[in-house]
Amino acid sequence: MTPAVRIARVEDAAAIRAIYAPSVTDGTATFETVLPEVETMRERIHTRLVRYPWLVWEESGEVLAYAYAGRFRERAAYDWIAETSIYVRADASRRGIARRLYGSLLEVMRLQGINQAVGVITLPGTASVALHESMGFGPAGVWRHAGFKLQRWWDVGVWQKELQPVAHPPPPVVPFAEMTRLPALSHLLADVPPAT
Repeated sequence: MTPAVRIARVEDAAAIRAIYAPSVTDGTATFETVLPEVETMRERIHTRLVRYPWLVWEESGEVLAYAYAGRFRERAAYDWIAETSIYVRADASRRGIARRLYGSLLEVMRLQGINQAVGVITLPGTASVALHESMGFGPAGVWRHAGFKLQRWWDVGVWQKELQPVAHPPPPVVPFAEMTRLPALSHLLADVPPAT
């Protein structure tokens, strides 16, 4: 079956939870310390898709990776910047999936009218830093001793990418739920060539 990038569905919650689990229990890609239940993951997918994209990479009916955007900060002035996250199943890493899925996510965000993407990376985060910089993100600062997990303090780096020039004044960002009806989105999320 041809790999596809598609919009996440609540039915993907168990697969997404399984991909996420090692980062919660044994890693620092997230500072979440208790693995959410499948029902919680369903609710997260459902809630986020109202405003922001959540995409998955699927092969032969299996979800191998997912990426999503979310609100950076609550104040209205931050509407045009969003934080991004991506997770790839361990046995699917180093196949180019992350770059291609992340590229789709960033393009959807641009079509929505989001101007800036921000990746927040627990340092040293070598693989994540390499991915972000290969996608055109640049370092934008470090939060020292930002989180305590796995019995130690971790620094967190911020990487930022301009998705498009800013407008004065900016048009409102299009909620993702409204984007799903646009032909441009269907074309973007079509079948993709196999990752190598």
